[in-house]
Amino acid sequence: MSVPDELKYTAEHEWAQDTESGSIRVGITDHAQEQLGDIVFVSLPQPGDRVVAGSPCGELESTKSVSEIYAPVSGEIVAVNSAIETAPELVNSEPYGGGWMFEVRPDDPKSLKELLTAAEYTAAIG
Repeated sequence: MSVPDELKYTAEHEWAQDTESGSIRVGITDHAQEQLGDIVFVSLPQPGDRVVAGSPCGELESTKSVSEIYAPVSGEIVAVNSAIETAPELVNSEPYGGGWMFEVRPDDPKSLKELLTAAEYTAAIG
């Protein structure tokens, strides 16, 4: 299981990363995709939507279950990865790369610092 040090994490198994444009890119962790099994459908928020930290903002459907995607920070959705809507298997094969989900412009740029470090996330998932 991969937990890259340069990312931040939530207890709900999302990862978050600063982008050069100041938005935060979001996806689910390798651990989450392993637990879910094969992802077959993704429902994402749309650009312009507002999201609230810790609140559901999308869904993942796998061969095992339907799970919510939670916003790691509050802000406005500025981009979505439309590739995973037509090829949801990217979430399984590239959870930290081509399987990213959306980008959010945070209301508070410092909010990313409040998320878990890789070490804290690794400890939380045991």
